[in-house]
Amino acid sequence: MALILALIGAALTVLIFNHDSGLSFGLPNDDFASLVYLGALGAVIGAGVVGAHRNMGEMLKNLLIWVVIILGLVTGWLYQDEAKQIALRVAGGLAPGQPVMITDSAGPAVSIRKSLNGHFDAAGTVNGQTVSFLIDTGATSVVLSHADALRVGYSENDLDYRLIINTANGQARAAPIRLENVTIGSIERRGLRAMVAEPGKLDQSLLGMNFISSLTAFELRRDEVILRD
Repeated sequence: MALILALIGAALTVLIFNHDSGLSFGLPNDDFASLVYLGALGAVIGAGVVGAHRNMGEMLKNLLIWVVIILGLVTGWLYQDEAKQIALRVAGGLAPGQPVMITDSAGPAVSIRKSLNGHFDAAGTVNGQTVSFLIDTGATSVVLSHADALRVGYSENDLDYRLIINTANGQARAAPIRLENVTIGSIERRGLRAMVAEPGKLDQSLLGMNFISSLTAFELRRDEVILRD
């Protein structure tokens, strides 16, 4: 049985190594996996016949266990992409606001789950520094809180609060800036115009429409936002 397990392990290693090429020893990977499965099944049956000194009930029980194990391995290989997508979505649900890269029928995308506060927060970066955004379709552009602006590299000398913006706390002044880059998951935008709210007027930076409108698609669902580059 140890030899059979070693052979299965070697076959799975070959399949993983040849995943991109799609061929193993000149056979399509699916056909090779089926061949390994049949060979292992035959080996198990043969081992059972050779070990016929055991009673029939124990032999059938062991045979069933090995068949289930082999079927599980083959099924895991054939549906590894689907299993990966399920695992990623579960991970996103456990960490709301954390962008998760997914691939569905429409292609690659970034998924963000709703936070416990009922809002769609998005963990991103600005100029290489981590920033927690609130996704806000009512904001015309990206707006950084004063604290975030200082943390990502702007100084008071860079900020001229000559614009008027509306926030959840009422009207406030804001300073226009241009960001080197903004990233949310695998999506990056460079040279975006943005604003910095004056001190004490904005608790959390906003991911506004100049970022959102640059996307191929923006899908707002009940508990999830999908961003497509």
